[in-house]
Amino acid sequence: MEVIVPAEPEPIKLDTNRTALIVVDMQNSFCKKGGMFDYLGKLNEVKTKRVIEVDKQVIEAFRNKAIKIIYLRMTYGPDLAGSGGAESPNYWKESGLVAMRQHPEMKGKFLTLDTWDWEIVDELKPEPDDITVNKSRYSGFVNTALDDILKKHNIKYLAFIGLFTNVCVESTLRDAFFHEYFPLLVSDACGNTGPDYVQDATVWNVTSVFGWVTTTDDLIKSLN
Repeated sequence: MEVIVPAEPEPIKLDTNRTALIVVDMQNSFCKKGGMFDYLGKLNEVKTKRVIEVDKQVIEAFRNKAIKIIYLRMTYGPDLAGSGGAESPNYWKESGLVAMRQHPEMKGKFLTLDTWDWEIVDELKPEPDDITVNKSRYSGFVNTALDDILKKHNIKYLAFIGLFTNVCVESTLRDAFFHEYFPLLVSDACGNTGPDYVQDATVWNVTSVFGWVTTTDDLIKSLN
């Protein structure tokens, strides 16, 4: 089925048989009391609750149309496996790794495989037919099987929702563009970290350079 989605800078035609929804980093770490962002005093509950509620609507709409849903999840193994080590800029800049160095008592508890902090929030739990990809970089394409998974399912169009608009969402969306996928940012289904103007900056980047931008209402109406 083909649908026309109102978007900026122009409407985009999606073949729903070749479309996937990418749900980025909707983890307890970033969204919930007791998670890493709460521990560090960075949790914005108003924003994360809003994003969760909007994402529920988008995910439900995609499930109702049997469109593929792929979850991305920041993940480190025990002893920070996958971090890249001191020779990697990721080791020095990624927020979870920085937090665990600054708070040694939390090593192995933030974004670590099989911990509560690492899990997808209960409201958006993946279902058996969904795919989950663990990643250790801001982009879901780096050191993962994401590109192979998308090619296996003959996917060409990607809709993006989740956290954080200006970090992992934008990083993965840019790489999608470079991997020859058509990226669609669902702007109100994402939340930024940092000043509010960075949300606008990502929307500008995508609209002007890297893809298309729509809203939850316009996307769901198009699917229906």
